[in-house]
Amino acid sequence: MKIGIIGLGWLGEPLGEFLLEKGFDVLGSTTSIEKAKLLNEKGINAYPFFLNPTPEEVQEAIFDVEVLVINIPPQVRTKPEGFHLLQIKALRNLIGAAKIPKVIFISATSVYPDLNQVVSESDELSLLNTGNRTLLEAEWILWKEKTYDFTVIRLGGLLGDDRIPGIHVSNKERVVGHAPVNYIYRQDAIRLIYWIVQNDLWNETYNGVAPFHPLRKEVYEKNARTVGFLPPLSYEYPAISPGKRVTSDKILGTGFTFFHHPLHFPYIFNRSYSRS
Repeated sequence: MKIGIIGLGWLGEPLGEFLLEKGFDVLGSTTSIEKAKLLNEKGINAYPFFLNPTPEEVQEAIFDVEVLVINIPPQVRTKPEGFHLLQIKALRNLIGAAKIPKVIFISATSVYPDLNQVVSESDELSLLNTGNRTLLEAEWILWKEKTYDFTVIRLGGLLGDDRIPGIHVSNKERVVGHAPVNYIYRQDAIRLIYWIVQNDLWNETYNGVAPFHPLRKEVYEKNARTVGFLPPLSYEYPAISPGKRVTSDKILGTGFTFFHHPLHFPYIFNRSYSRS
């Protein structure tokens, strides 16, 4: 089976390597010509592909696949409003033209509002109550008048390896720390995408969140101890910042298991994190 990945980045590249090990023919895109060369040396058929927001040049090989994974987060800090949605519309047109039969869209649990309650895929979301208008609209664009089997994966905070929660608030005061976390380890996210493909779980939306929700402060303190950086000096008091708890019951009901607990994600130690 040929699988294409739009966005061979922090998640997409190891996903491609994992799928290669499973025997798939992997193609994909990157915005770096040099990185495309490196990925090709690994066995991933990578092509430079730029959506600005429409494609500068269509790499038809990327779309000659049986499954396409769209993994391009919105660049809200560097691109104008609406840029990402134009990218998604361009991709939908390319998917239709290529007659790709199956599509996965990597979304995020930020589409759910922070109302201090449990949220699930069955919650009704609108532009008035969503926590991320851009991603919700991107999901809608790909659902509308689709000609392909389609599944949305709403990933929680994608962490592990060199992404370590707590470092960005190290030694700071009045840190938000009393809300539950909704995290997923990168390798579990990769396994989840593979699980969707292998089990033909199409035309659904699934939350990709480890079914364990310690408080942020618990995660920050644990990582500070084990990785070796200073914990926050103090936490917000009273604890008034809103949060949510994202349930993963739906994907667990298909038989999928999460291997990693947010208090025990494996991280890459770097001496620059040292207390000294």
